[in-house]
Amino acid sequence: METTEKKYSSKDFHRTFARPNYEKVGKLIHRDVEHSGEHDQFSTERKHPVFFVDLPTKNVSMTLGGLLPGQVTNRHRHTYETILFVIEGSGWTEIEGERVEWKAGDAVYIPCWAWHSHGNLSGKGRARYIACENAPQLQNLGVALREEEGRDL
Repeated sequence: METTEKKYSSKDFHRTFARPNYEKVGKLIHRDVEHSGEHDQFSTERKHPVFFVDLPTKNVSMTLGGLLPGQVTNRHRHTYETILFVIEGSGWTEIEGERVEWKAGDAVYIPCWAWHSHGNLSGKGRARYIACENAPQLQNLGVALREEEGRDL
């Protein structure tokens, strides 16, 4: 069955309704996220393992990020906001030159278009976090940008 997504223009403003409609989606759960595969390209660019949560959301995304002992990511920035929730280990995030240290149970906010990187403080154990972002919303609007330091300059 082919689905055609309706594209609206300024002449369709009157079609904005007071009550949204529920749209049944094909997937409500992504089981065992870390065992469904690391995202190779993204993990290579960031220099740490990244696992995408594959669900049909149009406004927010979630990934599982991991840092191996002593590992530091590339500096990067993007037009979407990020909140990290640390689930294991300890480390740091540097945001526009300001370093904040974190541990399991902490949450870190990364503002839009701020240069940032992450590092694991432990030389023995890994660090893991959940990253929630509004990237799909901006991608659907055509205004999402991501820049890796040294690659896109």
